[in-house]
Amino acid sequence: MPQVSLCQVDECAYNQDSACHALAITVGDAKHAHCDTYFVFPYKGGDASAVGRVGACKMSGCLHNVDLECQAPGITVASLGSSVDCLTYTAR
Repeated sequence: MPQVSLCQVDECAYNQDSACHALAITVGDAKHAHCDTYFVFPYKGGDASAVGRVGACKMSGCLHNVDLECQAPGITVASLGSSVDCLTYTAR
């Protein structure tokens, strides 16, 4: 599973020091490459000793997607307008 190499969404409950600490995130909803695991909470969670990884990707039209699994070496997540997106998404 590829690592979330960088998460620039500080307000996410899983983000600590620009690193994702969710054990696995889900990307996309078949139309938009957003981080489906993103949410805001009063305190930080996840496993502080772990680096987040991409567990599932619903973006079948992405160059890095093979059978709904991300094959990129790592991804970057950031705010893009009003959504939190996988910036590594590349249309086929």
